[in-house]
Amino acid sequence: MTFHLNAALAARSFEVSLSLGPAETIAILGPNGAGKSTLLDIISGLLRPDTGKATIGDKVLFDLTADKNVWRAPHARGTALLAQEALLFPHLSALDNVAFGPRSAGASRTEARETATHWLTEVDAGSLASRRPGQLSGGQAQRVAVARALAADPDLLLLDEPMAALDIHAAPLLRRLLKRVLADRRAIIITHDILDALMLADRVIVLEDGRITEEGPTRDVLEKPRSRFAAGLAGLNLMSGTVTAAGITTDRGQVVAGYHDGTAVPGQDGVAVFPPSAVSVFLTQEHGSPRNSFHVTITDLEPHGDQIRVRAGGLSADITPAASADLGLTPGMTVYFVIKATAVSIYPA
Repeated sequence: MTFHLNAALAARSFEVSLSLGPAETIAILGPNGAGKSTLLDIISGLLRPDTGKATIGDKVLFDLTADKNVWRAPHARGTALLAQEALLFPHLSALDNVAFGPRSAGASRTEARETATHWLTEVDAGSLASRRPGQLSGGQAQRVAVARALAADPDLLLLDEPMAALDIHAAPLLRRLLKRVLADRRAIIITHDILDALMLADRVIVLEDGRITEEGPTRDVLEKPRSRFAAGLAGLNLMSGTVTAAGITTDRGQVVAGYHDGTAVPGQDGVAVFPPSAVSVFLTQEHGSPRNSFHVTITDLEPHGDQIRVRAGGLSADITPAASADLGLTPGMTVYFVIKATAVSIYPA
C-alpha cells in the first residue's frame, strides 16, 4: 500500500502533495509556522481541508474534490499520532494504556493485554507495565506512548517532534528505539533536529509557507541543499541567483565564483553553497585569484564548538577565538567575508 495526499486550505496558505511508499519514513522539516503540524492534522483527521484527497492503498481518508464529500472519521483512518508529550491516560497503567487501542478495535481484554505486553517488551518497557504515567520519567512515558501507537497496528504512523520534550539523555535512547521499530513501516516525522532526519528518514521534505520547497533523499538534501532553510540545517551558507559560466549572479548583482557540479546550465536558477569554515574574515578588502569577497555587517558572534561563529545577515564564518580577538570583532562592524572559488559549489536551484 502507498499513501497519497493532495490537500489545500484557503484560510491559510497551504497546498501540499506527497506520496509515501509502503516501508518509507519521510521527515518534514521547516521553520515555525511553515504548516508542518497542519499537515499532520489533515492526515489524522483533526483538520478538514477545503479541497483535496488522501488515500492509503485503496482506503480513502477523505475526498473533497469536485462534487465529492467523503470524510473518514479520525479513529477509522488507520493512522496513529505520537506527539511531543506522551499524553497517556493518567488513571490507567502503562499496560492498559497500550491495550486501549486494540481493545477499542474490538479485541478481547486478554488479546489486547497480550498485544500490549508484546509492544511494551519491543520498546524495552516491559518492566513498566504496572506503573501509572505519574510514576514514569519523560523518556519512559514516551516509550510507552510509542508502544501504544504501534499496538493499534496503524497503516501510517505520524510523529510530531517526539524527542522535543526529552532531555539529552532520553532523546538518543528514543531515537535508537524509533530507528528499530520504524523499519519496514510507513511513517511521517516532523522534526527540527537534523539528527532525527539523518537517522530515521529515507527522504526529506522541506515545507515553507505551506508549500514544499525542496525534497529528496535525506543525504542529498543535506549535502546539496537548494533552500536557505535546508542549508541552515546542514550548517552551510547558501546564495541564490542565476547560473553563469563562472558561478552565479545574485538578484542584488553580486557575482559568486564557484565550482560547477556539471548539472547547472548558464541562465537557469542556481545556488552557491559553501561551509562557514571556508570563510575568512578581513577588516580590509583582500585581493587574490580567484576568490569571492563580500562586504558585510556583523550581526552576531556566538560560540560554535571550539570556534567563533561570525554571523552577518544570511552568511556565517567560523574562525578561531584568537582570530576574533585579533580583529576586534563586534556586532555592527563592517568586514569582508572572503571565500576561495574552489570552496564554493554551484548547482541548480
